[in-house]
Amino acid sequence: MPQTITRGIKALLDEANAAIETLSAADAIEAARRDDVVIVDIRDPREIEREGRIPGAFSCTRGMLEFWIDPQSPYAKPVFQEDKMFIFHCAGGLRSALAAKTAQDMGLKPVAHIGGGFAAWREAGGPVEVWAPKKK
Repeated sequence: MPQTITRGIKALLDEANAAIETLSAADAIEAARRDDVVIVDIRDPREIEREGRIPGAFSCTRGMLEFWIDPQSPYAKPVFQEDKMFIFHCAGGLRSALAAKTAQDMGLKPVAHIGGGFAAWREAGGPVEVWAPKKK
């Protein structure tokens, strides 16, 4: 029997975008200069290696987000306990909208995401650095 999806990706994205703040790439570039802002890159490491990254961004794959945010999790990351604004981004702004909504639903605040993601950041002239995984 085929599955019946009752809430598709469009509905999920519409809900997320209605509930969270979306920053333009230009506004995110400006915000990234502040000490009270953490840029959270939720892309896969292969994407980061291929495309580069925002200097100083904290890398957290989408699959670990909830585990790294929750201070009760054995995987909790201290960065998510800081009193800062968290600006999420992915490649194009879809996954980051869902990630920001999830983080906000968990109680992280303030949160936002970059509309258009890393592509918009790069197109707006935001700084980009090359990243390569650590050699073993």
